Amino acid sequence: MKILVVCQYYTPEPFRLSDICEDLVSRGHEVTVVTGLPNYPMGNIYDKYKNGKYRDEEIKGVKVHRCFTIGRKHGLVFRFLNYYSYMFSSTKYISESKEEYDVVFVNQLSPVMMANAALKYKEKHNTKVVLYCLDLWPESITLGGVRRGSALYKYFYKVSKRIYKSVDRILVTSKSFSKYFEDMFGINDVEYLPQYAEAIFTPEECFKVPDGKIDLMFAGNVGVAQSIDTILDAAKLTADIKNLFWHIVGDGAELERLKQRATDMKLEKISFYGRKPLEEMPQYYAKADAMLVTMKKDPIISLTLPGKVQTYMAAGKAIIGAIDGETKEVIDISRCGLCGKADDATELAENIKRFIQSKERAIMGQNARKYYEENFEKNLFMDKLESKF
Repeated sequence: MKILVVCQYYTPEPFRLSDICEDLVSRGHEVTVVTGLPNYPMGNIYDKYKNGKYRDEEIKGVKVHRCFTIGRKHGLVFRFLNYYSYMFSSTKYISESKEEYDVVFVNQLSPVMMANAALKYKEKHNTKVVLYCLDLWPESITLGGVRRGSALYKYFYKVSKRIYKSVDRILVTSKSFSKYFEDMFGINDVEYLPQYAEAIFTPEECFKVPDGKIDLMFAGNVGVAQSIDTILDAAKLTADIKNLFWHIVGDGAELERLKQRATDMKLEKISFYGRKPLEEMPQYYAKADAMLVTMKKDPIISLTLPGKVQTYMAAGKAIIGAIDGETKEVIDISRCGLCGKADDATELAENIKRFIQSKERAIMGQNARKYYEENFEKNLFMDKLESKF
């Protein structure tokens, strides 16, 4: 099968899509990705791809074309320049393409307009489009300060509705997304396909050798939505626990501010490592007794199931959360950890104390791995995705 993949983000940016495409190639499919110039998460075009270099390349069997994109940098203006530069350039590129594909796959993060190019191809070639929704639009723009009910929000509601109603099949990462699509757009035939852990980390290679310390780790994007401030506040509230240490692995727009805030708060037992290659992550997981998942308090964010949850579970790690909605349900159902309300540092601190005192810490990690194998294993995901194509 020849598959055209449309997504603004692709390796070396840290997204699962590259792993999905490479697996499709290993299954015998021919995969072409139309993506943007890599600049996530810091907002600057990666040096390798400046000045028109590497616009076309083949990565592990996947053909990749990179369209002109303005770096997202900081602020709303650059964010929308970033969004629309990719939308226009990818739509133009695909409208001029004479290649024939059997199906088009949109890996839809933000912005939803990245699907425009896929719809242009559908219009010209009458090819079916499968959209995998990871970010809900227009709700996602409210995290950037756009007020619900504003003229800009209403405009993007119309854009989102047009796109979602124009594709042939919608797959969603969270069960809670289904109600949103039905309530907002009258779409009631979406299908649930949760993300998987993009690398197979075994509990054995991520095992922490007991050392008398309690180490808690957050791994992933360090942005506004992730509410890392809640972790810093909880660290302050538990500063009297001498053997408790905190680790932040990841990069993003909030990293430098958070490092400065930790210094201002005189948090001496917290370490920031920056972004690390995927293949090095087991050695970092091996430092942790439990992993942290936090998100801002927001009715739409609560519908999401962050992909880091699956990776934490694959590593066989207990999870301590300050997050509402579906993630809390997964933690509770799987019995893999403790979870309190989003943005509530006091409750997070209390749950950390409960975790330290618990005799079931090892069992939580075992439960996490078991739930991963039954629900989030990679082959389960790939088989279902392939069947939808």
